[in-house]
Amino acid sequence: MSPNPARRPPPRLVVRPAVRGDLDALIELEHRVFATDQLSRRSLRRLLTSPTARVIVAEVGGHLAGAAVVLFRLRSGVARLYSIGVTPRHSGQGIGPALLAAVETAAVARKCRCIRLEVHQSNRVAIARYRTTGYRQFGRHAAYYEDGGDALRFEKPLAPARRPRK
Repeated sequence: MSPNPARRPPPRLVVRPAVRGDLDALIELEHRVFATDQLSRRSLRRLLTSPTARVIVAEVGGHLAGAAVVLFRLRSGVARLYSIGVTPRHSGQGIGPALLAAVETAAVARKCRCIRLEVHQSNRVAIARYRTTGYRQFGRHAAYYEDGGDALRFEKPLAPARRPRK
């Protein structure tokens, strides 16, 4: 008797720093997820090796399911979530929240006191996610995106890393 496919456990989610070997999959993700404002191959290659950026990927079953880019400025306590995207096939499976948590962890490790981001005014799903995870809107950029859409600006304070008690 063959095993029931409905009873198989879901493929494991792995969130990790991106490596150069992820470049082709990252480019494919950019084209699949973003209609405008896509990162170029050159930009992604640079971000993968930049000391002021962290590219984080999420894999499900060994395939890229999403990615996030967070930027840091030297001597600044503010991190910037530059990009986050999940393949349509993996939408609603917890990939976005896992990437967001990894970005926040990376920012705390860099001793950032808060993280900021911009999101297209029409991206209701992302806006709701940010609000439910502690982000608050603090501004707006008019006609920020290539399509002329406004960007809503959000910020979240980050708890400092706990130090072990002596």
